[in-house]
Amino acid sequence: MKSGAIVVLHLVNPNEKYWGLLESLAEAGITLRGISLTSFEDWVSAVVHQDEGMALGLTTIFFPMARVERMFLDEPVGQIESLAQSFERRAGMSLGDYLDSGQGRAN
Repeated sequence: MKSGAIVVLHLVNPNEKYWGLLESLAEAGITLRGISLTSFEDWVSAVVHQDEGMALGLTTIFFPMARVERMFLDEPVGQIESLAQSFERRAGMSLGDYLDSGQGRAN
């Protein structure tokens, strides 16, 4: 997987799942510009409704490799759309366009 890919990370200690744009993949760990999957729906809803008061945003975070259990490309599976496709359908813009617009920063 290369920088710029949209991925889902499964982490351990504690168990968490993150989704976002892969910034870098190195021996020491993974840098991701993203959000916890537990907040994904609330974040998409805030983007769609342009909720300025919503404190959710994408953050750039480093995860040491010792925490990474696995990483998946965010891709559609059969008729099931990817999270990125769901975001694009609901928000009317791609994740790349959203990030390029400067809206993707956490407050």
